Amino acid sequence: MNRRQFLKSICGTALGAAGFPYIVPSSVLGANGAVPPSEKIVMGFIGVGSMGGGHLRTFLGYDDVRVEAVCDLREIFRRRAVEKVRQRYGGDGCRIYRDYRELLAHEDIDAVTVVVPDFWHALIGVEAARNGKDMYYEKPLAMSIADGKAVRSAVNRHNVIFQFGTQQRSDDKFRFACELARSEKIGKLHTIMVGSHPSITCPNQPNQPAPPKDEFDYDTWLGPAPWAPYTYERCASRAMGTLGMWTHIYDYSLGGLGGAWGVHPIDIAQWGNGTDDTGPVEIQGSGVIPADGLADTAIEWEVEHLYANGVRMIHMNTKTALKRAEQFSLHNGLGILFLGDEGWVLVEREFIDAEPKSLLTATIGPDDRLPRSNNHRRNFIECVKSRRQTICPVDTAVRTDTICHLDDIAIRLDRKLRWNPEKEQFINDDQANRMLSRPMRSPWHL
Repeated sequence: MNRRQFLKSICGTALGAAGFPYIVPSSVLGANGAVPPSEKIVMGFIGVGSMGGGHLRTFLGYDDVRVEAVCDLREIFRRRAVEKVRQRYGGDGCRIYRDYRELLAHEDIDAVTVVVPDFWHALIGVEAARNGKDMYYEKPLAMSIADGKAVRSAVNRHNVIFQFGTQQRSDDKFRFACELARSEKIGKLHTIMVGSHPSITCPNQPNQPAPPKDEFDYDTWLGPAPWAPYTYERCASRAMGTLGMWTHIYDYSLGGLGGAWGVHPIDIAQWGNGTDDTGPVEIQGSGVIPADGLADTAIEWEVEHLYANGVRMIHMNTKTALKRAEQFSLHNGLGILFLGDEGWVLVEREFIDAEPKSLLTATIGPDDRLPRSNNHRRNFIECVKSRRQTICPVDTAVRTDTICHLDDIAIRLDRKLRWNPEKEQFINDDQANRMLSRPMRSPWHL
């Protein structure tokens, strides 16, 4: 029996039919309730720059986790990560990799974080699932709807635990706002307004010699993306004191419309609408995409979605959102506004407001309560142990990620699109359906 099977047998018994948090007896954990090394969740970290480095520091603080390996294409990030691990545990342990496939091949690693540029997510996610690794998977899901579905298929086929990095689901304010909307405390929900950070612009950059491969493996960094000459701004990480320009380049990301921000509020809009297992049936919108420069993802947009339940969801950049929703105190253009026929609730990070104000102290009945998580990373670890679904599993992640891609396609085609959320394809629209996937540079493929 391996570590994961052992924990599953222990926790499955302790969970019981009620599904309450499990209690592992101290006799199992060891002296004074300490988790013995043989029963810790052994983790590997793929991508340890800005966000990945933050995850590493947090997971290092968990007594029931053991960090065993780190992987990154940048030597400086590998070195920093290993130093943190060795400071925490002492000694000279911790494996170091440049190739994620070598890390994933080790059977003694139970779980991984996937925190790499957007265009690498699906390849690493599918490979992690094939190797039986549970994964904390940063947003977005993939660079196309087809690739996102491939991740979902692999995760479900290999029965691994998946946590999507939409941490707002583990925040009381966002959960409460969704409960108000779903329980009809605001009356019948009819409109959802969503505000997201826009992409940024960047002028064209001069070509430069790539760094030595041991410092930064640029060709591997490009991987499945089209070949492009090296420039520092093209691939510099925010951990290097830059704006992370690659997140605003269409070959690598959808920018603010998707993984750079939009996936967060879209995810909450889906939750509050009760549509985690489906999507809109019509999409129409427009946007502004820079015609020149290094960055070429949408800097302005307004896209309207119609759902089968009659709800309209409008996704906008911050400037547009402020104009459209200023009467509801959308004070920074970010967040999610749920509008019902008897009231409204607005939720952003560190902020919630509603009308009537009595909604802010409303009691949510037991039948209307949503799954509860107060810590996104801890929720992942607890689910690795219990083998239960996380607060944001892969099936939910696909639906959220799909909407970001639908918005991008609608903007680029500049016309109304009809979508079949069951078949996950456009209706009678060959041109739009061809945009459901993107080619990968050889030899990379799913």
